[in-house]
Formats: sequence, structure tokens, C-alpha cells
Amino acid sequence: MEFSKGELNNREKVAFELGIKLGAIFHQFIGTPVSEKTKDSLENSIEESIKNQPYVEDVEIKIDLEEEEEYTSLSPQEIDSRVIIEVEDKRGIGRLKYTDNYPLMWIDRIKEKNNS
Repeated sequence: MEFSKGELNNREKVAFELGIKLGAIFHQFIGTPVSEKTKDSLENSIEESIKNQPYVEDVEIKIDLEEEEEYTSLSPQEIDSRVIIEVEDKRGIGRLKYTDNYPLMWIDRIKEKNNS
């Protein structure tokens, strides 16, 4: 069997890659042990991990811990993420944030790269 990258246009590729990256943030890092002392390094670790994936231009992770406990596990309510993907002439921005009592992922916009 021969591998094919498919016939998606660049806009569709951006949307697909945003979904993959946002899903990775949620499924790989929710539940990670964290405290006020370690949250900055966890934010940085998540950002650097996602930046290692193809098409990622930038990642911003903010963790706002709800508990004042010394140690806790990262919950969906505590993470706010923004990912920027570039595929050739297209750039897209996606978000992951706990909204309306649910961890939502969405695409803010996809535009021509030089107009973003």
C-alpha cells in the first residue's frame, strides 16, 4: 500500500492540524500533577511539546489554578490555550478553553498567511 497525503486544500489542512494540536493538549496534559510552584514550567513544557509538531507557528498556554493546594492535577477548567498553524499560504488560530461548563475547542479564524 502506498501512503498518500490526501487531496485537502491548505485551508482544510489548517483546520485539521488545529484539531490535532488542540486535542493533543487536552488529552496529553489534563491530569498532569501541577502546583503554583510548577505551573510556569508546565505551561512552557506544553508549549514546547506542541511546537515540536509539524505546521505549528506558535502556542500559548495559560494555567489558572483554581485550588490553593500545594499539589493538584491539571483540570480542564484551569487551561486556556491558543495555537497558530501555518500551511503554505494559510494561517489559522485555534483555541481550547473551558467555556459553558465544557472544555471547548474551536477555530478563531483561518486567513491568507500575509493577512493574519
